[in-house]
Amino acid sequence: MDTFLLIGITGIGLGALYFLVASGLSLIYGLMGVLNFAHGSFLTVGAFVGLWFSSQVMHVSNTWTFIGAMVLGGLAAGLFALLVERIVISRLYERHIDQALVTVGIALVVGAVLAGWFGNDLRLLPTPAWFINTVSIGSAHIPVDRFLYIGVAIILLLANTALLRFSRIGLVIRAGVENRQMVAALGINVRLAFSTVFFLGGFAAGVGGVLVSAYSNGVSPLIAGSYLIYGFIVVVIGGMGSVPGSFLAAMIIGVIKQYANYYSPGLGDFVVVFLLAGVLLLRPQGLLGKVKS
Repeated sequence: MDTFLLIGITGIGLGALYFLVASGLSLIYGLMGVLNFAHGSFLTVGAFVGLWFSSQVMHVSNTWTFIGAMVLGGLAAGLFALLVERIVISRLYERHIDQALVTVGIALVVGAVLAGWFGNDLRLLPTPAWFINTVSIGSAHIPVDRFLYIGVAIILLLANTALLRFSRIGLVIRAGVENRQMVAALGINVRLAFSTVFFLGGFAAGVGGVLVSAYSNGVSPLIAGSYLIYGFIVVVIGGMGSVPGSFLAAMIIGVIKQYANYYSPGLGDFVVVFLLAGVLLLRPQGLLGKVKS
């Protein structure tokens, strides 16, 4: 029972990391229809900026330094995402093949530049001393950092939901997705709203990059690869453009993968692909996605 509980909470923590990657994809890919394969580079940029802040600026591994690394990594990734949108993506709306090719190119260039500067070896990200602590639930000892990942994911979910449903910019974004020309005809700056989506998606990826680096025990240009793949899977299973759907899908995937790998190492990836195929066959719009008329 203790092992069952430990694996379950660890799976939820892993799902939280998947959600941090997928939430930005859900906004950018789900709402705007942009095939952004450079999203992993946003995560990597955030991770390296967080590493720089922690190791080169603060020189102290404590809670406030780690929070600062998350915030600064998120801002750097958000600004990088905004730059990509302004310079490249804004010229490629409705041109999905070109979006895919260009964003793959951006991802390759960013990865090559970072690998040239830093190499592909893992660089240790300083974390607070309490990361090595555990919390006892019954007889199970749960690493305390798992609760941090879960907490940040919940905060991001609530913030995204509140922004899209209850703010003016959220209203403009949702209206612009439905009918961009009509909203623009009303004198509303739709491009600014779409740029905001990219910034928010990049910010979430940057925060996720710092937390993924803490979970993976280091920062590397290669760190985003598997998480980006799972991010797309989460978005598809959860439903295009549904942030709550992505959260639900990420939790399900994280838990199922951990349990499957416990009983048979390597089985988790197969089970997740099988789940993806089942959702595409039985409910193509995703768990909480809407059927397009």
